[in-house]
This record gives sequence, structure tokens and C-alpha cells, in this order.
Amino acid sequence: MSDHIARGEDFEKKAEKKLSGWAIFGSKYEDAADLFDKAANSFKLAKSWDQAGAVYVKLANCHLKLDSKHEAANAYADAAHCYKKSNIKESISWLEQSVNLFLEIGRLNMAARYDKEIAELYEQEQNLEQAIVYYEKAADLFQSEEVTTSANQCKQKVAQFAAQLEQYQKAIEIYEEIARQSLNNNLLKYGVKGHLLNAGICQLCKGDVVAITNALEKYQELDPTFSGTREYKLLRDLAAAVDEEDIAKFTDAVKEFDSMTQLDAWKTTLLLRVKEALKAKELEEDDLT
Repeated sequence: MSDHIARGEDFEKKAEKKLSGWAIFGSKYEDAADLFDKAANSFKLAKSWDQAGAVYVKLANCHLKLDSKHEAANAYADAAHCYKKSNIKESISWLEQSVNLFLEIGRLNMAARYDKEIAELYEQEQNLEQAIVYYEKAADLFQSEEVTTSANQCKQKVAQFAAQLEQYQKAIEIYEEIARQSLNNNLLKYGVKGHLLNAGICQLCKGDVVAITNALEKYQELDPTFSGTREYKLLRDLAAAVDEEDIAKFTDAVKEFDSMTQLDAWKTTLLLRVKEALKAKELEEDDLT
């Protein structure tokens, strides 16, 4: 480990020396870039991530001096990946630099990839608001490059977090849009009922019985096979339970579905919110009588 660090520091010193000197043949920035690259690799072997990250930033600056924006963008991303292991804030900062350069040179797919990575880091930090911002950016870029599957993955993350933050209408619109798109794709058709179930659960969270009923009608028009699914039956039964303010009926419908297809944590959390709202309504009415 200490050998690798010593070698890294030696390469870094030599690179700095190149930059402060004069180059008669070739470019001092090219020579320094080569040495910084070797230094970064040595620091990585030593698992000295902060040192490796800092050197990759110096390498990026050399590439910028040589007007090699693509190489600079890659070096910023390499810096970010080193910092990811020790300093998330720093990692995000250099990924943003990388994204900006990739956008400048029209490499939208790469920019999308790193916007998605920033979103994942914010998700890891439980910062859902910022995760939404970057998943949306990534989705737009993937969409413009016609990478539909990746765009939809990012949109689903936006919808998931929007619902968690009680932005139900935003989540509904995204799930309905993905369902609509998926109907025309043989590979994605099977996922439609899942997207419509998610949209329906968000409708339930809004607590508007008329809107829920209208949504179920709309989903049947959108996909005539939906009314024959267990997902549709669950939403229909839950809507009826909400309308009748019947907590036992609501619980039974959830249990029945869950016994065949286990509900994930996201759906369970949202359905609990609906159930709690029903309980609160029941208590309110008890107080009035």
C-alpha cells in the first residue's frame, strides 16, 4: 500500500514539475497528463481514493488545456468514482462537471448515464427531491436519444419518489404515460397492469372516490384486458372500501392480493396511508356522533 502511495506521489510531483517547466518538443500538458494518469492508478491500487480523485481532477484540467473535452469529461467521471467511496458531495460535484462537458460535445447518452448516477447517489443519501431532479434530467436525455427502456426506468423512479413525497398527481401522470407507451410494445405489454396498479394506488392516496372510479374506467378503455386482472380487482375492491369507509373490507382486499402476489414496500407504504386516512375519518365521525 505505502509503496503504491509513494509511487503515486512521485508521479504526481513529476507531473507538477512538467507543468511548471517549458516544453520545447511536444506539449507539457500531454506529458503531465500521462504522469497524472499513472499517479491516479497508483493511488487507486493503494485504495487512497481522495488522492486518486484529486489527481484525476488535475488530469481533467490538462485535457482541457489540450482542448480534449471528451477525455476531460472521462477524467472528471473517474475523479467522481474515486470520491464516491469517501465523499458523496465531492463525487456529485465532479459528475456534474462531467455531464456539462458531455452535453457541450453532444454526447447526450453519456450525460444521461451520469445524471442517472447522480440521482442514484442522492437516492442513497435519502435526498428524494434532488434524486427526482436528476432522474428527470436523465429521462429527458435518454428519451432524446430514443433509449426508451432507460428513460422509463428513470421516469418510474421519479414517480416512485413523487408518490413518497405525496406528489400523487405527478406520479399518476408518469405511470399512465408509461402504461400507454408500453401497450404498443410487445416486450413491455406485460408490465402495463403493474403501471396501472401503481397509478391507481396513487389515485387512492388522493382520496377522491369519483376520480378513482373515473380512472378505473379510463384504464379499461386504455387496455381492455385490464378488467380481467387481479390488479384491477384489487383497485375496484379498494375503491369500494374507501367509498363505503369500510376498513375491514379494505384490509381483506389487500390481504387477498398479497397472499398471491406479495406487495412491495412502496405499495404497502402507500396503502397504509390510505388505511390511516380511513381510520382518521372513522374517528372523526365517531366524535361527531
